[in-house]
Amino acid sequence: MSNIPETGRTPRVQIRLIIIQVLVFSLLLTLGGRLWYLQIRNGDEYTAEAASNHVQQVVQPAVRGSILDSRGVPIADNQTRLVVSASRTELMKMKDDGEAVLTRLAEVLDMAPKDVHDKVRLCDSKTPQPCWNGSPYQPIPVTDEANTQQALQIRERAEDFPGITAEPTAVRRYAAPGKAVTSQVLGYLSPVTDQEIEKAQDTDSPYLRSDQVGRSGLERTYDKELRGKAGVTRYEVDNLGRVIGEADSDEAQPGANVVTSIDARVQGVAEYELNEAMKAARKENDRNTNENYKADAGAVVVMESKTGRVVSMASQPTYDPNAWVGGISGKDYAKLTGKGSNYPLLNRAIQGQAAPGSIFKVISSTAAVNAGYPFHGNYPCPASYSIGNQVFKNFESKGYGSIDLGRALEVSCDTVFYGIAHKEWQKDGGTKPSKNTGDWFYKTARQFGLGKETGIDLPNEVQGRIPDRQWKQSFWEANKDSWCKMGKKNGDYVEQIAFENCLEGNKMRAGDSVNYSIGQGDTLVTPIQMAKIYGAISNGGTMYEPSIGKAVISADGKRTEEIKPKSQGRLPMDNKTQASINDALAGVASRGSAAWRFGGWPQKKIPMHAKTGTAEVYGKQTTSWFASYTEDYTIIMTISQGGTGSGASGPAVRKIYEAMYGLTPDGKQDIKKALLPKPQQALPKIETDGSIDAPKIKPYVPEEPEIPVDGEQIAIGRRD
Repeated sequence: MSNIPETGRTPRVQIRLIIIQVLVFSLLLTLGGRLWYLQIRNGDEYTAEAASNHVQQVVQPAVRGSILDSRGVPIADNQTRLVVSASRTELMKMKDDGEAVLTRLAEVLDMAPKDVHDKVRLCDSKTPQPCWNGSPYQPIPVTDEANTQQALQIRERAEDFPGITAEPTAVRRYAAPGKAVTSQVLGYLSPVTDQEIEKAQDTDSPYLRSDQVGRSGLERTYDKELRGKAGVTRYEVDNLGRVIGEADSDEAQPGANVVTSIDARVQGVAEYELNEAMKAARKENDRNTNENYKADAGAVVVMESKTGRVVSMASQPTYDPNAWVGGISGKDYAKLTGKGSNYPLLNRAIQGQAAPGSIFKVISSTAAVNAGYPFHGNYPCPASYSIGNQVFKNFESKGYGSIDLGRALEVSCDTVFYGIAHKEWQKDGGTKPSKNTGDWFYKTARQFGLGKETGIDLPNEVQGRIPDRQWKQSFWEANKDSWCKMGKKNGDYVEQIAFENCLEGNKMRAGDSVNYSIGQGDTLVTPIQMAKIYGAISNGGTMYEPSIGKAVISADGKRTEEIKPKSQGRLPMDNKTQASINDALAGVASRGSAAWRFGGWPQKKIPMHAKTGTAEVYGKQTTSWFASYTEDYTIIMTISQGGTGSGASGPAVRKIYEAMYGLTPDGKQDIKKALLPKPQQALPKIETDGSIDAPKIKPYVPEEPEIPVDGEQIAIGRRD
């Protein structure tokens, strides 16, 4: 004991005791206040949060809606398959990151271990396909082609396959009715990413981690309508994870069905005939190179002239969109994206750009009339046209004397358009343009809708190019340094061109203008752009926004949202010019450059209008173009490095028309065999249970043409 009396404590000690007492009291007061805040003030809130910690959510994926053709035939739907999936979360808990489990799984599934491992690895900037670009917290499908025996092995030996499930699941199917694959139009699906989930959180259509998302084609355009809404059931569980009751449940809402204007029967014909035309072209000899044509890519568009609705759209090379279902393999991915693939994922009907050649002349004819040149005036058509030291020739160097613009379209006379374009270039001031240039040829092309997207309901459409003065200046500024570096005055052809472009690549030269007038030079168009233009000429001048979606119908068939055709204005021509061009294009098919391909056609019953095009491309073989229309339909076909317009594309276009109208090669019509003599207007009926009564489609098998007994063939005239 201390001998110091109580009263003997120093003031300093007393002060310390008081401070300690205050601190202790303050801490007790703070702790009490905090307990009051947690238990009384916010007690209900934290009680609810604690309860939610004992609620587990089970997600029921929504059934994705079908994509139907115009008659209700599914071209993309769903089917139940045995899907084997791996939980990456469970695999990562293992010492070897699931290596042994995945190796055993590969053996059961008869797959290479590397393929299985690649499918469950996560995608990043350094990881090549195949990989998983969805959430790492959701099951990753390894295969959707497991058989019953494989699924039973996995489920019966659960201890050998922790984190692996094998369950029947509804997966996407691209049905290809009648072998109509329709791949680039439909597109494909892949898992939603974490970035997409975060971005869509505040929208009216948020993503769940189990969602598949459209990546291209109609699957992407109408993803929101097709996806539906997943169901979520919440279960109350105790601390041991045992279910003690159901909290609440939101039922899954199946996605809507999208009805398209595609007719699967015509689609099958178009795909077949495009492929056959390309194979036939590869057997023909290119007289310029003495080699067979390569015919490495092509596209065809069949459109309703009076609505802009697309009946068929095919692109080559093509692919099977089913390859993406359940995750694409490394082998398949390499086939679709590798150097030797020629990029089958591209939809060349809306993404393939090429010089249009002579099918552009309907625009040049309109420009000439708008600039003051009479359609039925007399214009010289010599075999060649000279500007300084340059000589611009007619195709096959044939002259036709003095003719009007209609006849120039019929026989595809280049020199008529050379002469008019050269005169307009001179009026505008040549290489030293006046302040108010007419630029009729360039202005008219833009009024036709070229140089911009058509607005079709497919993603990633390209604009094409109109090389007017503004484009020339921008292009020169971007490339001047490289041109000046490689250009040589007395070098080879490429070096001389670079030298000239370095000095005056921003100037509109006479050669640029005359080449442009026949769809050559730097001009680029897409098949869908030309289909829109020729469809407008067919219907009297109204330009329609091309479309594929025709209606969105709810899964129970009770709600229908029709997608109506949209007008984009009228062609920049009066009725008289439209009628004159219409007559000239009929002449192309009956007595002009396409007549040798339309012998025996019933012109009076089904008037055919056409324009051939053969576009020269530096360093490549010529691009084949064929533009055509009847009263009902417009068909545009192009084949890269395929030869002449009438030679390569013409026969295939005729066969598509024959199948649609039920015509035989000699021009007789059997309406019972006609696939689509008139555009389909009615929407297919979908029952309240979601079922669709759709007709079955047989694969297209063309009939062999009858050969005359004496073996005589129709005389072949001038081809283009």
